[in-house]
Amino acid sequence: MSAMVLENFNGTPFANGVVFKIAGKVDRKKNMMIRYEKKADNFVHGIREHVRLGPKISETVKGKLSLGARILQLGGVKRVFKQIFGVGEGEKLLKASQCYLSTTAGPTAGLLFISTQRVAFCSERPIKFSSNGELVRFHYKVSILLRKVKRVDPSENVKNPSQKYMKIVTVDNFDFWFMGFLNYQKSFNCLQQALSQS
Repeated sequence: MSAMVLENFNGTPFANGVVFKIAGKVDRKKNMMIRYEKKADNFVHGIREHVRLGPKISETVKGKLSLGARILQLGGVKRVFKQIFGVGEGEKLLKASQCYLSTTAGPTAGLLFISTQRVAFCSERPIKFSSNGELVRFHYKVSILLRKVKRVDPSENVKNPSQKYMKIVTVDNFDFWFMGFLNYQKSFNCLQQALSQS
């Protein structure tokens, strides 16, 4: 049985091991493309889920534009967090995620902030409320110190497991449901890490 000799384009034989190196590079590139494809699919799904929870696509777009303008105006997400909630000594913002908070009026779009001392939420757009015949507008805000969080429960829709929810239960047994994350897993992991370090 004769050995097969591979040749390159100019007719000279390949050096020993070159074929394996090329095959290894192709496999690495293929695996990298598969990982990026999965990340892109997850991101697109997150956007679809986030938009689906909004009342109308036009309202969702208005809210995103308003939020983006506000973030730019203040000079970044950290400054938005600082202006809305104030920052305690040594407190650092770890992550800000766009999501929805479940309220009695339905899902409310906003930003979930995870810091070294608390988890906080602020609605994208002001909520209208009638008080003494006057129409009052205010942002819906929630701020929970990490030491007051009893647990964080991951949850998903039984009929559609790609719809993921995060339930935060406080020590005084209040629960807050967050949903429609652009990247659920990163937000959940960040919150878990913040809780373990507090």
